[in-house]
Amino acid sequence: MKEQRPEELPSLVLAYVGDAVYELAIREILVKQGYTKVNLLHKEAVRYVKAAAQAKALFAMEEMLTAEEQAVVRRGRNAKIVSLPKNADYMDYRHATALEALIGYLYLQGKQERVQEIVGFALEAIVLEK
Repeated sequence: MKEQRPEELPSLVLAYVGDAVYELAIREILVKQGYTKVNLLHKEAVRYVKAAAQAKALFAMEEMLTAEEQAVVRRGRNAKIVSLPKNADYMDYRHATALEALIGYLYLQGKQERVQEIVGFALEAIVLEK
């Protein structure tokens, strides 16, 4: 099987990778903040990874994205979503998918520092929103 470059991958594949990267980054941050009880860790993580929170984070950071990143976000937002989680609003889910696609794209590009910037900004936007 031929290795594909991130820009050649379907948006939902980028989102699949981005979901894992984002979830892991959130969990790592929470553990570093001192959360040690698994139930509380899970509850806090969900607060940041749910579709509505990711959509709000994406809206808050749109102006800081490069043209290339905005194009990835557009592709992710317009990807054909086959199934919707029961607790997610359709538009929130599309925007969350766009954020995850961006994170997956940057991660696969090897731009770990930019991934951390995006995740940090997302966290800040979600915390300030609450």
